[in-house]
Amino acid sequence: MAKATEKTRKLVQMAILIAIMLIMAFTPLGYLKVGMIEISFMTIPVVIGAILLGSAAGATLGGVFGLTSFIQCFGMSAFGAALLSINPVLTFLVCMVPRILMGYLAGVIFQVLHRTDKTKILSFAVSSLSGAVLNTIFFVGLLMLLFGSSDYIMGMRGGMSLLSFLAAFVGVNGVVEAIVAFILGTAISKALVQFLPKDKQA
Repeated sequence: MAKATEKTRKLVQMAILIAIMLIMAFTPLGYLKVGMIEISFMTIPVVIGAILLGSAAGATLGGVFGLTSFIQCFGMSAFGAALLSINPVLTFLVCMVPRILMGYLAGVIFQVLHRTDKTKILSFAVSSLSGAVLNTIFFVGLLMLLFGSSDYIMGMRGGMSLLSFLAAFVGVNGVVEAIVAFILGTAISKALVQFLPKDKQA
């Protein structure tokens, strides 16, 4: 009976997080576009799920993030639409793989750190920050691996070196995403964990 209740609780929490992500995905809450700058806050619910429900849940929520990112490529994101026109399959991989890995690893990082975290806050903070950082690293890394030699990316680079281009490409986006994820992810996950059963609290 206890196992059934626990399973139901996790399913309900997953459903709530997915619903929140779907709402965020189609409003500025999830993808904020200011001119050519596109900033995503979708890592926040992914990391919260990874912290509260484990790395497998983080990977699943990361997959939802990836799907919403891919949907953005159909006209809602100029950058995504450009990649889609080059190669839809590779665009799908760029949208999905980094987000799944990010969600899974954010959960693993939390589980490892929390065992020795005497402050009971550091593990939440590091995991929240890692979500945004890993998302940026994996996304940009796979993007350059699969599309780095395309005319579109080469045109964006102009005469810049690879390092200069990556710094400019990540720029404000990565910094803002990391700061917001660090603050909100830490605060929300730390608050919500108090509502878990005592034997399940992180």
